[in-house]
Order: sequence, then C-alpha cells, then structure tokens
Amino acid sequence: MAKSEKKTIVGSIHPDVLAFTVGRDPVLDMDLALWDCIATAAHVTMLSAMKKVKPAIFTARERDLVIQELCAVIGDVQSGSFSISEADQDVHLAVERRLTAVLGDLGRKVHTGRSRNDQVAVDIRLHMRDQILGMIGEVAQLARRLVTFGVRHAAVPMVGRTHLQPAMPSSLGLWATAWTESLLDDLFMVEAAYKLNDRCPLGSAASYGVPLPIDRRMTARLLGFEEPHHNVLHAANARGKIESVVLAACAQIMLTLSRMAEDLILFSMPEFGYFVLPPELCTGSSIMPQKYNPDVLELIRAKTAVVMGCADTVSTILKAMPGGYNRDLQDTKELYMEGMRTTRSSLRIMTLLVESLGICEAKLRDGFGSGVFATDKALELVAGGMPFRDAYQYVRAHLDELEQADPDAALSAKNHLGAPAGLDFAAYQERVKEVLAGVKSRRAASRRALRKVLRGFAKADI
Repeated sequence: MAKSEKKTIVGSIHPDVLAFTVGRDPVLDMDLALWDCIATAAHVTMLSAMKKVKPAIFTARERDLVIQELCAVIGDVQSGSFSISEADQDVHLAVERRLTAVLGDLGRKVHTGRSRNDQVAVDIRLHMRDQILGMIGEVAQLARRLVTFGVRHAAVPMVGRTHLQPAMPSSLGLWATAWTESLLDDLFMVEAAYKLNDRCPLGSAASYGVPLPIDRRMTARLLGFEEPHHNVLHAANARGKIESVVLAACAQIMLTLSRMAEDLILFSMPEFGYFVLPPELCTGSSIMPQKYNPDVLELIRAKTAVVMGCADTVSTILKAMPGGYNRDLQDTKELYMEGMRTTRSSLRIMTLLVESLGICEAKLRDGFGSGVFATDKALELVAGGMPFRDAYQYVRAHLDELEQADPDAALSAKNHLGAPAGLDFAAYQERVKEVLAGVKSRRAASRRALRKVLRGFAKADI
C-alpha cells in the first residue's frame, strides 16, 4: 500500500479522495447510529430465519450475540461515547468495525445480503418516521395554542386588511384560527409524506436484489413499516425523492409560519400596537437601550427560505441522475436533516411566543375607521332591496354616515360558517386532539416493534 493511501474496510484510497467523498458523514451519521443498529438487528434476525440456507448464516445464539452487541453500541451512542472516524467513512462501516472487533467473524457476516445503499436508505426512513411524528406533534401543539388564543380573544375586534389597507371588520378569533387551520391543512401534505416514507427499502441491496432467499416482508414488519417496496430498483431510486417530498411538506409549514411571523412583526409595531410581544422572547440592541426586537420572527422568515432552498436543491440534485445508486445522493442527507431541524425548531419557538403573546384591545379598536364598515353597509342596503352597484356607489359617496358604526355589532352580524361570529372552536380543538392521538398511537406502535427487534437487550428506552 502506498504511503499516500489510507486503508478502510472497503479498500485503500488516496487521503484527499477519502476526505472529499466522506464529507460530513461522520458528523451527520451520528443521528443515524441508533437507526443503523436497529436496522442491522432486523437484518440479522431475518438472516437467522432463512430456512433454505445450510449451514445457517446466523444461528439463534449468534443472532442474539450480534443484537446484544448492537445494543451495547446503542448505549454508547446514547451516552455520547460512540464515534465515527474518517476511515470508517460512515455509520454503517463504523458499526460493522465495532461488531467485528468484538465478535470476529460474526461481525464480518452482518453485511450479507445488503449494501450500504439500502442501509442508508432504511436508516433515513427510520429517522424520518421519528422526525415526522415529532414534527406533526409540534404542529398540533402550536395549533392548540392558537385556538386557545382565539377562544380567549374571540370577540375582540380587529381590522381585516387586503393589500395591507383597512378592508372589513374582523376579529382576533378569526385571525388566530386562520393560522390554526392553515397549519392543520399543512398536515395533509405531511401525512402524504409519512405514508410515502412508510415503505422499507432494506434488501434491495445495490438496487438489484441478491441470490439469497431473503425475506424482505419480514424485515419490513420487524422495523414497523407498512410494507417493503416491491421493486428493488425503485427502492433505490426512491432515495432522495422521499427527502424531496418530506422537505416540500416542511416548506409548506414554514410558509405558514413565515406569513404569521410577518403579521406579528407588523402588528406589534408601535404604529399599530395590536400585539405585545413577550420581552423575554425578544432581543436587545448593543447601542439602543430601549429596543426589544422581534428577531425570532425575522429568523423564521429567513429560515423559511432555507427550508425551501433545501427542498429545491434536493430536487435539482435528482433531476439528471440515472437509475440506480449514484453518489450524488450523499448530499441530500444533510439537506434533509437541516430542513427538518429548522422546521421543528421554528415550530417550537413560535409555540413559545404564542403562549405569551399579549394584545392591546384599545389599539385594536382604534384601528376602525368609517371605511372599514363600507362593505357591510352596502350589503345591508342590498338586503333592503337596493341593487348592489347602486348601494356600492351610495356608500362610497356617504362614508361620513359610518363614523359611529359599532365594531362589535358588525362582528355579531357575521355569524355564518367560518365568519367571526360563526367560528367552530370546538371543531379545531377536536382536530388537534385527533392529530395528537394519532402521533401517540403511531409512536407506541413503532417503539413496540423496535424494542421487539432488540429482544430485550437494550438497556435504555428506544
């Protein structure tokens, strides 16, 4: 071996090429270490169950020895004592190195019937399942806080605006539940991403299957997936596309958060003063003692662009790739992780802010000028028999007649479905409750499956 080369499990390589191709995988893959161990346990369990291979690749005792050591690795991951070196290249070879060092030939056999391609694919699927469920729960928690805010201030008048100009009478209840409904609707796309992710790619190997009687349905079941991908080439091709779909769902959530953040920034300005941002969630100035800046909201606007960029970049990476595995896919991992992490942290910070958000009812009422009531007056005239265009022109010429209009009366008159006085807060609360119950149920099912795979050897909770 030339001195310039570095030895790895899969051969010797020039150090510059190793560094370039490994990239940030030793850091990023720490987030996949738990899932890689669990997926390996499922794979070894399946190999030990193959009836037509004699002698068995793994006996029941050997299977248990491997799983027991995988659980020891999980313990090291959870304690922070597990590491991935550049020579390992990634978590898959790091785990294999550990198993080989402790178990000898048993460690050398764990890669039978699989490739790092399907390993990373299944690791990311397991990671995604956990992260998506966490994100759904965080969306529901923010939605719950918004409904609570809306109920508390349901009858407080607020000027409704179009083009940012005063338009029609509205309420804080309508404002809050509009963002609630947007978030809950965003979950339809998240749910589609979850279902698309709920397919197991393990056993596709290098995209073309293996000449062994492996049981791909078994590994899918062991890992708590709905089913395996049927076509092994598609299982490989789906990597990257799944990340793209998940990030697109994240981007929709971020769009909702960004627009809501813009409302809060604008309407907490002294010129409006409708909202009072909690001082402890604002930041100060290095030179101006009086400043309380809405930095978290401004960062949500910026981070929305970051998540949208992650989604677009993954799609752009994929667009010219041929079928089968290509190393381009490596760069989709960090984009997915960054987009998911950013979305979840944005949800949590917005929830924290809404919990402590204050209002100034006097300023909200002061925002009502006579023009805000113009459309309501025109429709009142129409209800009395006047053609709409005649009513429109009459009100336009007589806005002064509306100077004493009452915002509360205007709101109470709008009592049809979804209008300020027709909001079904209980329905929103029920939707949130159902979402949280679904997350709890799916998490419990996943944990049951994964604990079963580890056969009781894991010391910490999974």
